[in-house]
Amino acid sequence: MRDPEFAAAYRALEPEFQIAREVIRLRLQQGLSQEELAQMAGTAQPNISRLERGTINPSLHFLRRVAAALGTELEIRFRPREGMDKKELSKTTAGETAAPTYMYPEQPAK
Repeated sequence: MRDPEFAAAYRALEPEFQIAREVIRLRLQQGLSQEELAQMAGTAQPNISRLERGTINPSLHFLRRVAAALGTELEIRFRPREGMDKKELSKTTAGETAAPTYMYPEQPAK
């Protein structure tokens, strides 16, 4: 990736790719079709398809339902950006602000 703009755009999409890869991996590992996972998560099959393609920005509520249907827990972490020192982390880049890291307890299932 020689083009810095392309590399930055690719890195920005990595969380979506990680979610898609993990859902696909877990679903296939359990021998589930998209339709079966959708029924277990209380959603429609096209929503699972869009999640696996990375074409939607899923809510935490939706991700928790999918995680529960897959017999897993959702874990979200904040970590420092690679190659950035504390001064750089406090600056804004591309309209993003560096936010502090907070740990919060998992909300009970409704």
